[in-house]
Formats: sequence, structure tokens, C-alpha cells
Amino acid sequence: MPNDYFQFQRFRIEQSQCAMKVSTDACLLGAAADLTGATRLLDIGTGTGLLALMAAQRHAAAEIEAVEIDAAAATQAAANAAVSPWAKRLKIYGMSLAQYAATQPQPFSHILCNPPFFRQSLRSPNAARTTARHEAADTLSFEALAAFAAQFLQAEGLLTVLLPPLEMQDFEGEAAKLGLHPTSRLVVRHRPGSRPLRHITGFRKRVQAVVETELFIRTTGSETDYSPEFQALLAGFYLAL
Repeated sequence: MPNDYFQFQRFRIEQSQCAMKVSTDACLLGAAADLTGATRLLDIGTGTGLLALMAAQRHAAAEIEAVEIDAAAATQAAANAAVSPWAKRLKIYGMSLAQYAATQPQPFSHILCNPPFFRQSLRSPNAARTTARHEAADTLSFEALAAFAAQFLQAEGLLTVLLPPLEMQDFEGEAAKLGLHPTSRLVVRHRPGSRPLRHITGFRKRVQAVVETELFIRTTGSETDYSPEFQALLAGFYLAL
């Protein structure tokens, strides 16, 4: 697969101008997020536009907006959206989350975010990749993300975030300060018996019991032996499934 594009079943992601390419993480979040009742959806830090496009494919009734701080990535995401079957329902904004918040958007029923979490790693010499990886510490902190969601989620709205387990603990702490509480948690593991890789957690403005489930990407150590659950989840997107 050439590194400058990723072909899905119903859309194509051009990504030559994007520091962060299509990843399994983003695909899992886009496929697993609960979009029940979605009417207005926001993808924060859209990058290539992948999450916005997956949401558009999954939910025909939703109007979708996406924000991306990197100008080149925002331009490419807008181009990806424009040639998709759902162009009329997609709007891409090239600005920071703070700048977007200043426009006072109407509240959202759903917000999706796969935030950067390389907060303790060395900065990359590539400026765009540095921005993408360290936006969490610089312009998209966990506090800022939680504060935005607390302000712009509808009363019964849902924020869905993907992070590694330790970073998710940090985010849950920040979210709780602002009245956002976990309601669901999908624990992603490479294969049965392996350590948790990622948590995909849903947050609402009310306290309720957390429903926890697990997903194994593969059933064995083979890099091509995807689990039946993973295949079912991505069946509408990946060409190979």
C-alpha cells in the first residue's frame, strides 16, 4: 500500500500532506463509537478526515464538522471530504480547537477525538509530526478537550475518546472535574492474554454504570490473523475484510 493514500470500500484517504497517517487506532474508533441518534457530530483533530468520513458513512442523518490545526492536513481532509459520497454533510475547519470554540458552534450530539498522547516523548524533527504528536501538551490538552466537550455537548450528548490506558486515566480525571463521566469502555488488546493497548471510552454529563467490553485485534501472533470481532467491526470499511 503506498504511504500517500489509503483506499477504503466507499472512500479514499489521500494523506501525503498529513503528518499522522491512517492508523488502526483511528479506524477502530471510527467503527466502534456509538453513533446512536447522531444529529450533529464533531471530529476534533481530524487529520486526514478519516473519523469524519467513517461517521458520515455510518450515520446518514448526521451533519458532521471537523477541526484540524495543521493547515496542510486540513486542506487535504477537506479535499478527501469533497470527493466522498457525503460531501454535502461534511465541513472541515482549519483552526485550533480554541479558535473553533470562539465561533460558538451549536451544541453537538456526538464528539469524537483520537487525541495525541505522546506527551513525554522526544519531539520529532519534523515540524508537522511534532505538532500532531504533541498537540495534547501544547494546544489540545486533556483539560482543553474536556472543557470544550463540557461546553458544547448537548445535554444527552456523547464524547468518545481513544487513548492508552494510563493516559485515559488522566483524561477521566480531567473530565470528571468538568462533569463528564465514563459510561462505556472498550478495552482493545492485540490478542487474548496480552496487555490492554487502548481504551475507547464514552463520556456523558450524567453518572451511570460503566459498561466494559473487550476487543482482540488478532486471535494469534500472526499479523494477518484478525479476530472475527475485529473483522466484523471493520467489514464495511477495509477492502481486505
